[in-house]
This record gives sequence, structure tokens and C-alpha cells, in this order.
Amino acid sequence: MTPERSGASGEPVAAAAATPNEQLFAALYGELRDLAQRQLRHNSSASVSPTTLLHEAYLGMSGRDAVFPDRARFMGYAARVMRVLIIDLVRERRALKRGGEFHITRLPTEVELPCADEGELSRLSDALDELALLDQRLAEIVDLKYFCGFTFEEIAAQRGTSKRTVQRDWEKARMVLFQQLNCTPGS
Repeated sequence: MTPERSGASGEPVAAAAATPNEQLFAALYGELRDLAQRQLRHNSSASVSPTTLLHEAYLGMSGRDAVFPDRARFMGYAARVMRVLIIDLVRERRALKRGGEFHITRLPTEVELPCADEGELSRLSDALDELALLDQRLAEIVDLKYFCGFTFEEIAAQRGTSKRTVQRDWEKARMVLFQQLNCTPGS
């Protein structure tokens, strides 16, 4: 799944030399690719393939020395990295100096879900960052539920809590995000 690295002599380096994050990435590659596909379905204005998004996320994550105690935190972090990459791609694409005011016409080959525009994505990203400052647990649940597409049961199993606790936390997070997104500056 991960490309073999070669040492100075040109011989492959043993898989044991991989960092724990690289091993986790390799073990969860299929799930991470599914996650990238879900992310792109939510944000279809980003014209990039799931594999490219996944590999860009890997490059962004590989430079970090973060340690992930469990699968849920790793998947949540991966979802966050992918979300930031998609937002950056949308912003870059829409930039006027790059001809963002022109729309490329193409024939649809798949059913596209409604997507948020750049402003909405940017506001959502800022609101999620604020939520993470207020309560990291709630932000992780939003990442796992909305961006990773996990069910309440899957999140509960990953976090070692009950389904009902995850549902309550999801509702709290939605209320906080709703307030943050609908609050106008100066009010």
C-alpha cells in the first residue's frame, strides 16, 4: 500500500523502519480513501481525485510528529487535514488572478450532491476551529460524523462510550456551530 523506500545502496528499507503514523496510514489506507471520496462528495467544487486528496493529506500529515492514541483520533485528524486541503483548493480555484471567475463547463458523469461555496466552507472551517478551542471532543465528533461519515454506533465504539452519549455530544456540537455560523459580527 505504501511505496517501498530504498536506502543509500538502492535496496528496499525494511517496513519496520516506518514510523507509527506511516504504519497506521498504511493499515487504514482503504478507509482513508473512502473518507476522501466522502469529503469530495460533500465538496464537489474541488476538482481533484480521491487518491490525489489522500496522498496530499498524507504529505501534510507525514511532516508532523503527532502521536495518535487511537484510530478515531487519527481518522479525525485525517478528516481535518482533508477538509483544509479542499478549502484551499476551492479558494485557489476561485481566485481571480487564476481566472476563477470563469466556469469550466463539463458533462456530468455522476450525481453530484449540493456543495457549499467558498464562503460557507471558510465559515464552517473557522467555526470548527472555534469549537475545537471550546471542546475538542465535540469537534472530533463533528469530524468523525460529518466529514468521515461514521455512524453514531461506529463513533461510540471508537471512543468507548455509548451511542446516546455520542448523539448528545453531536447535538451540542450542532447547537454551538449553529450559533457560531448565524452570529453576525458586532451583535
